[in-house]
Amino acid sequence: MAGLIAGVLHAPLTGIFLIADISGGYKLFVPLMVTATFAYIIVRTFTPNSVYHYQLASRKELLTHDKDANVLQMLEVNKLIETDFEVLSPDANLRDLTVAISHNHRNLFPVVDKNGIMVGMVKMDDVRDIIFSHDLYDLVKISELMYMPTDHIDPNDNMETVAHKFETSGRYNLAVIENGKYIGFISRARVFTTYRKQIIDVSHV
Repeated sequence: MAGLIAGVLHAPLTGIFLIADISGGYKLFVPLMVTATFAYIIVRTFTPNSVYHYQLASRKELLTHDKDANVLQMLEVNKLIETDFEVLSPDANLRDLTVAISHNHRNLFPVVDKNGIMVGMVKMDDVRDIIFSHDLYDLVKISELMYMPTDHIDPNDNMETVAHKFETSGRYNLAVIENGKYIGFISRARVFTTYRKQIIDVSHV
């Protein structure tokens, strides 16, 4: 039993003293020390972490001395998704876009087909020069204005991956796409705000 505790839990001293105390076998203290020590060394050689470390890591609850990594680990991607973006059809035209712009405060417009698949998006800055050209309203199609972002977030990504994508892409908003289907956007501002709030909460614990 001492060897089992020392190996599985990586706690040789616990194994030695616990078994000696429970069994009253203090005369076996030296054999217990030998057994627990060898069990610990052998298991540690092949498995650097205890069973509890693996369980915490699988639940993403293992905290390290890196506060930034800890805080990012606590954030949940699904809680950062924003869905108040006006969705456009790939068959829409410039007139439909102007209507969407008139009652939406966002400057990004995801283009989604009838199956929910994101086929592109339109950025306000890219259409600013033609947005008041009334003669083009029925001539210019959304499919001519949209582009497909090279970077996007999967809802199963962890926050470290999300932070890395923001850093490497330089984007302020990244689309959340799962198996091609549009879900929403995550903004750099919201990530930063939530991160700061979490930092404050952690600092007061």
